[in-house]
Amino acid sequence: MDQLHPPKSEALRALYWRSEILQVMYWLRGEGLGDVVDAALLERFLGVDAAVGTGYLDRLVEEGYLDRARADYVLSEQGLAEGRTEFALSFADLTRPAHGECSADCWCQNSAEEAIACAAERDPRPAR
Repeated sequence: MDQLHPPKSEALRALYWRSEILQVMYWLRGEGLGDVVDAALLERFLGVDAAVGTGYLDRLVEEGYLDRARADYVLSEQGLAEGRTEFALSFADLTRPAHGECSADCWCQNSAEEAIACAAERDPRPAR
């Protein structure tokens, strides 16, 4: 959901807006802010002109990422899965363990004893 300038070529611009739209819709849904989106909401969150946004929303319906909900749009199952992936990829650098931190599959995530052992192993201070 960055505010970079979209690519110049139509093909890349369509991919760019697909990613941005699915990410923001996934985020809105995850935050409990709603499942239904319209072009005005996209303009507010992504800065894409509402008239242009409607074209991208309609294209995402054709591609199976969105479903129509009267005059609005909702994520389809395919759109939800793709939105989750796009969102995760965009924030991967922020959510991965930092140097010296354990990953989600470390034993310390499952046991208090292992958590204490991992923390002690990572502590740069000498043992007493």
